[in-house]
Amino acid sequence: MNIVEFFQQSAGKWFSQRTSHHLAFKQSESGKSDIVIEMLPSDNPEVVKLCEQYEIDPTLALCGARVTWNGTMEWDEEKHTGSTVLVPIADPENPKEGKLLREMGYAEKAPVAGRYKMGDDEALTLITEYESMYSEERLWFASPNLRLRNSILKRFGGFSMATFCSEIRMGGTQPQAEAASSTTNT
Repeated sequence: MNIVEFFQQSAGKWFSQRTSHHLAFKQSESGKSDIVIEMLPSDNPEVVKLCEQYEIDPTLALCGARVTWNGTMEWDEEKHTGSTVLVPIADPENPKEGKLLREMGYAEKAPVAGRYKMGDDEALTLITEYESMYSEERLWFASPNLRLRNSILKRFGGFSMATFCSEIRMGGTQPQAEAASSTTNT
């Protein structure tokens, strides 16, 4: 699987359950979110604009995805909502790795470019270095409708957090293999 196929398989509406462990406080916290992931063609105006913002030739964009979330965490009453556009740019020397442009970061609400690596195990690893922290996230599919995620977030100066998420597809785009089998069975 390559990065574009991973994005295509991720398209749809997801319900996410998350457990975060705050190492400094020695406490865990649970949360839940509704997530919608939409594929964007590489010539989409939002994809082109994001590439230009990072001074990258838009023709190098492999695809784009708009991710929208709406969730809550156990410790606060505040709704966690937002949306961002993601654009992968492959490394010309190694197409399984490259830059991942983000319209807005998750840990810090500012544009950020991270790195991605597609593993031989078909897991996607995202590495993002912010001004004051480091984030590493690993995503993989246990089945076409169950996606798993774990991440670590290290703040420079000591604070760290580890998170595990299970995400269940609730609708939207069907994975291509599943869609093909459902049309042949009818």
